[in-house]
Amino acid sequence: MAELSDDDLLAALDAVTEARPARAHTPREERIIAGFEDILAFHARHGRPPMHGDDRDIFERLYAVRLDRLRGLPDACALLAPLDTPGLLTAGADTGPVDTAVDDDALLAALGGDTPADDDITVLKHVATREDRRAADDIANRTPCPDFDRFKPLFDLADRELTAGIRQTRPFGRDARIDTGDMFILGGQMVYVAETGAELRQPAGKTDARLRVIYGNGTESNLLRRSLQRALYKDETGRRLTGTAAGPLFGGTWQEDDIESGTIYVLRSLSDHPFIAENRALIHKIGVTGGRVEDRIADAARDATYLLAAVEIVATYRLGRVDRRRLENLLHRIFAPAQLDLTIADRFGNPVRPREWFLVPLPVIDDAVGRIRDGSITDVVYDPDMARLVATAS
Repeated sequence: MAELSDDDLLAALDAVTEARPARAHTPREERIIAGFEDILAFHARHGRPPMHGDDRDIFERLYAVRLDRLRGLPDACALLAPLDTPGLLTAGADTGPVDTAVDDDALLAALGGDTPADDDITVLKHVATREDRRAADDIANRTPCPDFDRFKPLFDLADRELTAGIRQTRPFGRDARIDTGDMFILGGQMVYVAETGAELRQPAGKTDARLRVIYGNGTESNLLRRSLQRALYKDETGRRLTGTAAGPLFGGTWQEDDIESGTIYVLRSLSDHPFIAENRALIHKIGVTGGRVEDRIADAARDATYLLAAVEIVATYRLGRVDRRRLENLLHRIFAPAQLDLTIADRFGNPVRPREWFLVPLPVIDDAVGRIRDGSITDVVYDPDMARLVATAS
């Protein structure tokens, strides 16, 4: 029997040979479609096209600029016609004064997309493909922060500390951990991790957690820790803000023959007490010691002073030629309006009310130490409602 060819076998099986379909869209078309889908999503949420104007949300302004550009491209209009069920590309409605001061470069941080390599993609040059956008959804999905007044002082203080050299920035890749209270620079914008949710079990045994992330422009997002890590890795300018530099108090330069009097330490409790867990980022123990901080907290889990739980050191400041006890009393007096009012039972069942714990953001403690350095601490008091140091009444 003669050997059958492939075509003969297919014919015998009554099979139909189908050509493999070519890619549906070019990279340029993918970006145009992805950019227009953002605009459609905005229309679906708000029932209107995006508009220009300084009073508009940063994303709305970006989408308005993008829509204007799409309307001026006949090939883009033809490509998007099957998707344009609301008629956005043909609508003649006034969308407000054209935002001539805004372009994609100015709003790139808000978009979260990459710059395409193709030189011919000149219109939506910062629109990621649909696949890229899915990876950046959590980053881009920001909403106005309703209590931004609580966080604005933290951003202002961090900015001043960067200018003064008290804080520094480091490439994110050198330290990829992300914890509550950390600050970063992402897309040229300062980022603060305000809250961390419960650990989530991921495939392959990995863990993740939802974060409440506050941005310096007054927006926030609820995203996974790994999403923020990926965004910081992808951003070549992504940076971590270091803690405040631990310099000597009451002096500009630490000399080798100076007498070291001790260390101001700031601790955060790892207790699972419901109130402490809910407010972990704000509850800090402030103290002064003449020895090693690590030695002082070694038995924290058995000491009611430390809330019968392990603690972590979040900041330390070296002291030079000062009275430790008077300095500790000064710090406690400043933050007395925010002293933690919590009673716990010690190991023997006796009620204990720890005195050195305060509901104060870490950047405000940094501010207080800075004011102790320059002598201006006597001119301020702590306002718990505003969560910052304010000038004393004259």
